[in-house]
Amino acid sequence: MVKQARQMVKEGAFGKIRKIYVEYPQGWLSRLSEKDGSKQAEWRTDPSRSGKAGAMGDIGTHAAHLAEYISGLQIKQLCADLSIMVEGRALDDDGNVLLRFDNGATGILVASQVAAGEENALKIRVYGENGGLEWAQQEPNTLLVKWLDQPTQIYRAGQPWLSTYAKHNSRTPGGHPEGYLEAFANLYRNFALTLSAKLEGRQPTPEEKDFPTVEEGVRGMAFIDNVIRSNESMEKWTFFEIPQ
Repeated sequence: MVKQARQMVKEGAFGKIRKIYVEYPQGWLSRLSEKDGSKQAEWRTDPSRSGKAGAMGDIGTHAAHLAEYISGLQIKQLCADLSIMVEGRALDDDGNVLLRFDNGATGILVASQVAAGEENALKIRVYGENGGLEWAQQEPNTLLVKWLDQPTQIYRAGQPWLSTYAKHNSRTPGGHPEGYLEAFANLYRNFALTLSAKLEGRQPTPEEKDFPTVEEGVRGMAFIDNVIRSNESMEKWTFFEIPQ
């Protein structure tokens, strides 16, 4: 459904994109779990092992990539406010970021690991001139498509009327659970199909070439750098820069 959402935006179904909301709340670090024997919490909250960011580096990067991937836009400016909510923690466990994209759209990104009771509630809403969409990771087979002058539509995975990108990445018939693990498999498969096409002397299809490259990796690391820089700045608004 993420592939379907991206394709609908790319084809101009919603007109010019104006607003993006993306959030990733978790609750598993609501206590000082790194001091209670949790190995996952221990390394993720240790700057010497995980780097300069906590929640924003761990899950905020996923939210930022999802926003850029579905919208086809790139973050140009951001204004970040990070917090450590659990006393004794070394890295941020909660944060809010205002975003400005390269087409003039604005956005809000929220990443928190102290949203008590939440699991992996990654969710995105994208709005254009004519309508918008909504997708949530915990209901991955469903995409809500909202129109300015029509009733809301519910798109479901595994259906024949979806885009070629959505169908190419669907592995089960409609109604069967499909999501997180299959998403990894699709990335590996698309990379392998592209590599095979090159070895066979043919051009890979656009659907086969749909996987992240080093550019997305660099932008993820740059997101962390820019969020930290903005959080530490008195001016706050920070131009999104990629180190040379």
